[in-house]
Amino acid sequence: MPKILFLHGFYASGQCVPATALREAFMGRAIVLTPDLPIHPADAISLIRDICEKERPDVLVGNSCGAFYAQMISQTIDVPTLLGNPHFKMSDFLCDRIGNHQYKSPRANGIQDFTIDEQLVHEFEDVEAHQFDHCNNKDKVWGLFGEEDNLAHFEPLFLEHYRYSYHFPGGHTPTAEQVKLWYVPLIERLLSLLSQSC
Repeated sequence: MPKILFLHGFYASGQCVPATALREAFMGRAIVLTPDLPIHPADAISLIRDICEKERPDVLVGNSCGAFYAQMISQTIDVPTLLGNPHFKMSDFLCDRIGNHQYKSPRANGIQDFTIDEQLVHEFEDVEAHQFDHCNNKDKVWGLFGEEDNLAHFEPLFLEHYRYSYHFPGGHTPTAEQVKLWYVPLIERLLSLLSQSC
């Protein structure tokens, strides 16, 4: 079966609503990998690269911060990628949220508390400065943007680098129903493109 690697948003985990909805939608048709991502960007990118090397996913899917990572990883592994509400300026997002927080969905290690500090903001700034350095999959990276998203407004920046942009009537974090109605059909199309190229 094909493999789909889903990368969740900053406050989420591999058990978040979009991840669970994707696993349900593709049950019996594809393996959906939904790892918990580390809070620090270098650690997250390293983990994602390790998973890609080991599992060799056929499609990458990211939401928010996960889409930020997916965009960069897609440049090196050359697989079709869907970016859901990508947040390309995570440092700005985090700068307004310095302090202690809790993840919004369960983490595999049981740790739900984390801290945003200035060092973490700077780490994201360093990664952001080079996030589009090696764009080479202009036709394979698609963007999906919620028309009611009040957190990330990066479709113009996305279109500076990629060609295919889609919309859905939802907010920043899609509901399970929106995942099945809007994310799943686009993922299916990306998988079909993959089979046509073989």
